[in-house]
Amino acid sequence: MSISIVTGVAGFIGSHLAQALLKQGERVIGIDQINDYYDPQFKRQNLQTLTHDPNFELIEADIQGLDWQKLLIDVDVIYHQAAQAGVRASWGESFRLYTERNINATQIILEATKEAKSLKRLVVASTSSVYGNAETLPTPETICPQPVSPYGITKLAAERLCWLYHQNFGVPVTALRYFTVYGPRQRPDMAFHKFFKAAIADEGISIYGDGQQTRDFTFVSDIIGANLAAATIKEAVGEVFNIGGGSRVVLADILDKMETIIGRPLRREYIEKARGDARHTGADITKAQKILGYYPQVSLTEGLTQEWEWIQKIYCH
Repeated sequence: MSISIVTGVAGFIGSHLAQALLKQGERVIGIDQINDYYDPQFKRQNLQTLTHDPNFELIEADIQGLDWQKLLIDVDVIYHQAAQAGVRASWGESFRLYTERNINATQIILEATKEAKSLKRLVVASTSSVYGNAETLPTPETICPQPVSPYGITKLAAERLCWLYHQNFGVPVTALRYFTVYGPRQRPDMAFHKFFKAAIADEGISIYGDGQQTRDFTFVSDIIGANLAAATIKEAVGEVFNIGGGSRVVLADILDKMETIIGRPLRREYIEKARGDARHTGADITKAQKILGYYPQVSLTEGLTQEWEWIQKIYCH
């Protein structure tokens, strides 16, 4: 039986990934410190989908406090999803959390993987935030990253560490740059979750800037598919891939779609542009298509509908 480690297992993407691995009949060791960046109650709920499975083991701990040499015995794949997320919160005092959880924690895992005999792949979650305001849209992986937020800087640093360990020690690492992930279990600090929740409470929603910014939105199950492919395809080692939803959409158009799904208007309140937010993001996914066989399967309308159904279950009881 194949053994995988999923860091950040109680999170939005980590919990979906662990679920998919268990469904494939793998043994999953999930690691999460369940911190309070957002309400831990959400994380506990995410874990409920996993804990009943006898092939799942939860280690509730900080990545930096674990004996990784021991942990990695017989492990085939590590999916490193744990991170300090959020562009807007990465300024000021809290920056230290970003360096600790995005750079130091990744370095500790990389250091341990140098000696891990059984390890076939380390799949690391990166982000479109490394690009900042990219001058080419859709953006290919070959563009020079120019992050515009402290968060983006720490994720790029983690990525660069991966290549150092790959080149110097042969660590079999692959990095995936996620473009705005959404779907059931989305973090409560993320836009769609906030918008849908506000709609239920009939509250206004805050829109940064003029609403004309564009994003490449990626449904969570497509992200999971990309991770599973990255873990098994030999040619993925030492490579970075954009994982996007396949189309760039204007935020104002998204809100129109949401209104159609909900069946009533949203109360839009425009506020000033947020520091560190890129104006446009768009993934050129040619490389992921060619090497990983990655083709996003879930349309925006379908994905938003699934997230709306999930949000209602949480807040309408």
